[in-house]
Amino acid sequence: MAELPAVPVPDRPLPGVYLAGPDVFFPDIAARAAVQKALCGELGLRPLHPVDQPELQAETIYRHNLALIREAAGVVANLDPFRGAEVDSGTAFEVGYAIALGKPVVAYFSVNEDWRQRVERCQGPLHFDPSRAVWCDADGNLVENFGLPANLMLAIPCTVVVGDAGTALRRLRDLLQPGCSGCE
Repeated sequence: MAELPAVPVPDRPLPGVYLAGPDVFFPDIAARAAVQKALCGELGLRPLHPVDQPELQAETIYRHNLALIREAAGVVANLDPFRGAEVDSGTAFEVGYAIALGKPVVAYFSVNEDWRQRVERCQGPLHFDPSRAVWCDADGNLVENFGLPANLMLAIPCTVVVGDAGTALRRLRDLLQPGCSGCE
């Protein structure tokens, strides 16, 4: 009887990556999730995707996604504007939860622009209020102008890249490597 060739066994399990973003609301989520999961596999990462739910009940989805984030070695988050200039509120929560757990988060934007530019693109013209020395929207509300790609509470703790999920996954893979010089 001929011996079967040995199947290589990884020394350690693949690091899990939670894929946060508003993608679950888009009509083509099945195709998006398949591409994201395939990218994870190609990069030696294990996808933990919020589309994979045991049941579609609000409480179950909430608890399941939190469990996936706790299981993950890191998070990749799509922070493109969703239903306005802001990121998806659920994604913002997931990013904050991951940061609170000490997990690295790589956030990605498809357009290279700062927050002031993004608000103007999505909400319309801004104006400078010389009495307060700040930029304001049409309602007179302050618009952050720190040169960051998102609200400072997201832009500061995340590693931010411009590109797509693949760009962010490659950056997170690098951050998860032992001895990575960009890790905190």
